[in-house]
Amino acid sequence: MCRTEGGWHTLDVPDAGCNTRYRFILPDGRRVPDPASRFQPEDVHGPSEVTDPAAYNWSDGDWGGRPWHHAVLYEMHIGAFTEEGSFRSAIAHLRHLATLGITAISLMPIADFSGRRNWGYDGVLLYAPDSTYGRPDDLKALVDAAHALGLMVLLDVVYNHFGPEGNFLPAYAPAFFNEERQTAWGPAMNFDGPANLPVREFIIQNALYWIEEFHVDGLRLDAAHAIVDDGPKHLLEELAERVHAAAGARQVHLVLENEQNQARLLVRGAGGEPRYYSAQWNDDVHHALHVAATGEDQGYYADYLDDGRKLGRALAEGFAFQGEMMEYRGRPRGEPSTGLPSSAFVAFIQNHDQIGNRALGERIDALAAPEAVRAIGAVYLLLPQIPMLFMGEEWGATQPFPFFCDFDGALGEAVREGRRREFARFPAFSDDSMRARIPDPLAASTFVAAKLDWNDLALEPHARRLDWYRRILRVRHDAIVPLIPAVLVGGARYHVVGNGAVWICWPLQGGRLTLAANLSGTQVQGFPEPSGRVLWLEGDRSTAGTLNPWAVSWTVSGREA
Repeated sequence: MCRTEGGWHTLDVPDAGCNTRYRFILPDGRRVPDPASRFQPEDVHGPSEVTDPAAYNWSDGDWGGRPWHHAVLYEMHIGAFTEEGSFRSAIAHLRHLATLGITAISLMPIADFSGRRNWGYDGVLLYAPDSTYGRPDDLKALVDAAHALGLMVLLDVVYNHFGPEGNFLPAYAPAFFNEERQTAWGPAMNFDGPANLPVREFIIQNALYWIEEFHVDGLRLDAAHAIVDDGPKHLLEELAERVHAAAGARQVHLVLENEQNQARLLVRGAGGEPRYYSAQWNDDVHHALHVAATGEDQGYYADYLDDGRKLGRALAEGFAFQGEMMEYRGRPRGEPSTGLPSSAFVAFIQNHDQIGNRALGERIDALAAPEAVRAIGAVYLLLPQIPMLFMGEEWGATQPFPFFCDFDGALGEAVREGRRREFARFPAFSDDSMRARIPDPLAASTFVAAKLDWNDLALEPHARRLDWYRRILRVRHDAIVPLIPAVLVGGARYHVVGNGAVWICWPLQGGRLTLAANLSGTQVQGFPEPSGRVLWLEGDRSTAGTLNPWAVSWTVSGREA
């Protein structure tokens, strides 16, 4: 290749047409893939393949997206969603999701990673859909089929680090990283140091690539708090501005994972449109509901146990921590969020992290009683926040979702041992025999165990659970979704009635939406008298002002009733 200005290298190969495989040869003789490879048929150490980005024949020309407040998200891992684990095989189940009441699928990362299986957060070639799931056109077919059924597609992207295997950028582009800024994954990407412009552009163009070339309807940015940038305009802000400008009339939504609870990234413009990001995953809602249902108090759960104020605040205002000290982290966390609409928060009782970061990868049904699971489900599924299900949740799937990967040698052994050390501080895994129960993240059997069994849908109690989810999501679409734009920002009020029991009111333009929830195993008195039309009653009230264990009541009053 020939060196040009700015350190770029080029080589024109006139006959390198579609399906041609190629690599770059470094001065030391190493042959490496294209860092912007569109496809890696032989994994991250193999050659890149030339593809034709215009070859796919799209049929979604009339698709313009959906409003964000319509969103009911469904997080899935392509490899574990079906037995085949491919983009194409997922298409067969999209109609199930559409009839369930899902309006958007949220794909865990698909950028090319090392090995045959991975959660996706170890991607190293950010422009190449991993070949274990299919070819780029197979991903386009999945998006196309989703749009035909009215489903949006969001894609999880990782811009805070590269995976530990197959990242060759340090060998030929060391300026891509800033050695003075260290993260949990090594040197930070160079977003604010000398010669940072190509790095910023590489990431921003990746975001645009998925939206423009693959027609995805939005992105979820993993661990945005770990993106280090002290420059005049943070990468998160510039990326959002560029994406919205490129989207034009299309409705494209950006979502954050952000432990810092930075409300300023979720602010709205004069017309109510997001200035930067549509929403953030709301861990506070998960933690508060999980603790109520399970009684767990280890790790960060200790900050939420028997704390009705945090439960009520997370449901009513978004963030439970808005600048207060979080004991688990030993530092203040969050910014005031009362000025944000409810739709700026994504609520859930399960996701890949909250299941997979457990030693055994148990789902909520393995940890809490059925009536408790239904109660917290009735809270988050009808909340004015945006609900997100984790794949299989709708029928109470029994398959765990443990951490899995496919590394070799010393790296693989380090991951295996690190996984066991991580849980050594928990009493349940305090000795070697207990830690031996932790699934080996490198074993193929660990990955296979996570695959959904679609045959379970027709069996009890799964069929009964599926019917429950369909009915409550129908209520959401019919009664809650139309109210979300009418919720008066900053007007929500909550009252702690008892341990695990809260009463919350959202004022509307011409009415109010009310939640009364007893998320405990004992009867609780002191709730205000119910008024208006009952949208959903889980459990029963017993008498006026009293809720029995695990009872949840949603009512609406005013002209909307």
